[in-house]
Amino acid sequence: MDLSIVLLKCIFPKPSGTKLKIKKFHGDIVLNGVLDEQAWKDADVADNWYQNFPVDSLPSPFQTEARMTFNDEFLYVSFVCFDDDTPDVVSTLRRDFNYVLNDNVSLIFGPYNDRLNGYFFNVTAVGAKRDGTVSSGGVGENAFNIHWDNKWYSKVVRYKDKWIAELAIPFKSFRYKSDINEWNVTFDRLDKKRNIKSAWVRTPRQFYTGTFGYAGQLVWEDPIPKAGTNISVIPYISDGGFEDREVDPIESSTELQTGFDAKIGITPSMSLDLTVNPDFSQIEVDEQILNLSRFEFQFPERRQFFLENSDLFANAGFASARPFFSRRIGIVQDTAGITQKVPILYGARLSGTINEKWRLGLMNMQTKRMLELGLPAQNYTVATLQRMFLEQSSFSMTFVNKESLGVGVEDSLVYYHPSIFDRQAIENQLRPNTYNRVIDADLVLRSSDNRWYHSSFLAKSFDSRNKEKMTSGSAFFQYSDRSLTANLGTFFVDKNFSSEVGFVPGRVVYPGQKGYYSKVDYKIYPKGDRLLYSGPSVGISDTFLPNGQLVDRDFTAGYVFNFQNSAEFIIDYGHIFQQMTFDFNPVDNSRYRKFLQGEEYSWNTITASFQSDSGQKVNFLLNSTYGGFYNGTNLNMGGQLNVRFQPYVNVAMRFDYNNLKLPEDYGNEELFLLGPKLDVTFTDKLFFTSYYQYNNLTENMNLNVRFQWRYKPASDFYIVYTENYFPSNFMS
Repeated sequence: MDLSIVLLKCIFPKPSGTKLKIKKFHGDIVLNGVLDEQAWKDADVADNWYQNFPVDSLPSPFQTEARMTFNDEFLYVSFVCFDDDTPDVVSTLRRDFNYVLNDNVSLIFGPYNDRLNGYFFNVTAVGAKRDGTVSSGGVGENAFNIHWDNKWYSKVVRYKDKWIAELAIPFKSFRYKSDINEWNVTFDRLDKKRNIKSAWVRTPRQFYTGTFGYAGQLVWEDPIPKAGTNISVIPYISDGGFEDREVDPIESSTELQTGFDAKIGITPSMSLDLTVNPDFSQIEVDEQILNLSRFEFQFPERRQFFLENSDLFANAGFASARPFFSRRIGIVQDTAGITQKVPILYGARLSGTINEKWRLGLMNMQTKRMLELGLPAQNYTVATLQRMFLEQSSFSMTFVNKESLGVGVEDSLVYYHPSIFDRQAIENQLRPNTYNRVIDADLVLRSSDNRWYHSSFLAKSFDSRNKEKMTSGSAFFQYSDRSLTANLGTFFVDKNFSSEVGFVPGRVVYPGQKGYYSKVDYKIYPKGDRLLYSGPSVGISDTFLPNGQLVDRDFTAGYVFNFQNSAEFIIDYGHIFQQMTFDFNPVDNSRYRKFLQGEEYSWNTITASFQSDSGQKVNFLLNSTYGGFYNGTNLNMGGQLNVRFQPYVNVAMRFDYNNLKLPEDYGNEELFLLGPKLDVTFTDKLFFTSYYQYNNLTENMNLNVRFQWRYKPASDFYIVYTENYFPSNFMS
């Protein structure tokens, strides 16, 4: 295609709200990458795409065309992605691929027309598929959730001067409103081999191209098919063998499990999900870390049932206090601090939109009584009601309840887990804690152009142990434009605020806390074809006890260089101050001398980080920090090396090294974490993953091997092998 013609056609970029018409056709479309059906010839064309990256003021040099049509069963989408014969960058054939590492094109649409919630569907230049849900208007860290899988079909064909993708999405695979005549819609394309990102609706480069704040409108010229009742049942059967080699003689056992998941469409935009005896053995193991801080680390949720529509529950609160964290259900630490699994017997989740302004989420889960852990049967409930207003703003109320069933005051020897019984300080006797509840209110305000953002919450907890000082809250403000991003926040967590089904990282560190934080980033866009932008960054975070005593300060000042080939270099200076609120040693409290409550420490660090061009088949991330650490020093080096034999094999080596030098008997240690990973995608239906982790801080070596065969959409066969070793003698 002649570049001058493209430039002429793209002089007038499409603004937010641009309309694309969709018409019904009768008959079928064959997914073959040819687009010779009359339906495609009659379809409205979404063309004249504009760049979002590396610049947002020019049309894309390689244009894209999108078309949409439908019949009674399917929503059809086609893309013509103009290109040349430069080899594509495609890292894998696996479903839910990494967006930023692949040449791909996307449909993002909001079938509720609320500019907040919707779905996305992607295909790469070789046909790998990716899908998920959109929340919060597509703005925020967790706005795009890839852990939503459903049935849909696609075909991609590569030609010398373009590649063509056709998608057929069954209407019964997603929830939607059929009593309206417009949906939110946009399209984007990542041309990874040239590091160019473009979109149908012109989007400023400080914003993601999938945000509904910069979306068009899909105008239905014919009635949308009425959404009927949709019921799907996915049964499973799992057979496993287990060996415990820490006892003599070795104990072995086998376990046969059965269960099922079901999804029922209650209304066109509301679904009920059921699970009975769910099995999560096929999920990937957590990536281990070297945690030298005083705070609990928040590992991500990986279990499928908890991930769909998770924004309704997980976005309640703020980083200082989240009322709900799904990993508190079915996962617990025993009295030795070791993470154990608690079987979930059954659960149900009702979620979706009531109408254009209201969303509802309700979930209930029941866990099994585990006498070997000192735990009774427990029931968990979380409910959220959300009211949308203006264009991208909302108010939500959330209720969380944890109930321990069948526990009496005389059961302390049976249900001995510390979350159930502890000794009351005043009465000096054991009292059961049979419930924990949190009620939370959240306000989100966002301008139509995404420049201004505000989030605040107020929460109160209830339990049988405390009657006062049980609230938490925060307020956060941010402004963002092309060059400047500035934010300011404040928070407080009362001494007795307790969210047992949530995540409150400071609860075991501070006897109540309040604090302030702020960060300012400024970007400078130089002329030239190598450096995309550079700029300074400065931030500060202060934490105080309720009496006003400063106990933590973290100040950073740095500079970033971001290159047009996606490489990035960052250098930071840090100053840290801590007053100890409890006795603590970062390596091992039982082996080394502790830093004592009331002692004060301050130190300085220098950090440098470099990410190479991720489009290259061999790329790496390397970061290093050196400086003080309490009353000594620490040299930290970490990162990851990636080698890609596209699109079939990916090899990665993750590493973390700390050379900790503390005086006297506080601890001198060299701590290692190594994590080689092999990922093989034989086809788009057959996968193999092997992940090995060595961590000398926890004295653990872990091997996890998974074989997956997706023999039909939403149906899988797994073989999983997991083993843990002692590093000293390789004993399992």
